[in-house]
Amino acid sequence: MALERRDSEPLARLVRFPTRDDLELAGLLFEPKRKSKRAAIFIHGMGGSFESRRTNILARAFTNRGIAWFAFNNRGSYIMRRGGGTAMEKIRDGVQDIDAAIRELRRRGYRDLTLIGHSTGANKIAVYNMYTRRNLATRYILLGGGDDTGLSFSYLGARRFHDALAKARAMIKARRGDELAPRAIAPHVTSWRSFYDMSNPDGDYNVFPFLEIMRGTRLSKRPRFRHLRTIRKPTLVLYGDRDEFCFGDVSGCVAILADAIGARTNFEIATLADADHGFNRHEEELARVMLDWIG
Repeated sequence: MALERRDSEPLARLVRFPTRDDLELAGLLFEPKRKSKRAAIFIHGMGGSFESRRTNILARAFTNRGIAWFAFNNRGSYIMRRGGGTAMEKIRDGVQDIDAAIRELRRRGYRDLTLIGHSTGANKIAVYNMYTRRNLATRYILLGGGDDTGLSFSYLGARRFHDALAKARAMIKARRGDELAPRAIAPHVTSWRSFYDMSNPDGDYNVFPFLEIMRGTRLSKRPRFRHLRTIRKPTLVLYGDRDEFCFGDVSGCVAILADAIGARTNFEIATLADADHGFNRHEEELARVMLDWIG
């Protein structure tokens, strides 16, 4: 793959900022040439970081439209690292990360704030909204929000799924939750605690329970889509129509989501033609869709 041209690399500053539980996070802040009070905060997915290829592309598009772009590494960046990593992360901890990013941009004078979450980042925004409903974000964009609980169920099968949950509960009770689960349990490196957080049907991770409805399998006892139903801010939900994590049926997932949201006028749901889960090679089109929606 050819490297990006130098003139496609927008200028940025490295920003370090603290969370309320004393973690130091870092991100890249791209600012438009003219002073602005508008900014977008990008929350990456599982194991991601601000170093992805899309960062420069989206940052350039947003700053050209007068909106600052802030892509930061939350505590779930990379697989394992000091203070976090996907293998040790619990999704509700992301509430403090998003809140810290908002505080940092508010401190810098930004007032119109769009939260943009990709993959697990979309789930994190929904969880953030549920626990901080009076937060200072202006609007949300949820990109490729995932049914990780359903994916875990599909990967393991019903019996092994429930056995793994029982084992995870036992390990946590024995204070061994930070030990790594065997690779037979999950295709990625994870601790028992994080596996349970991700796979527990009644936990906060289960924001988009598509598989339950597709298969008519009741996994959760709590109301489905309960996180999304608490959202009152303007929200765009966007999927690539070739998203490989939608169980081979993106249109079906979108229809389920539309039915769950119902008549709420603050939501808009759309798909991007020929785009995969990561919107790879469709970043500029993705930027146009988001910017047109933001207005």
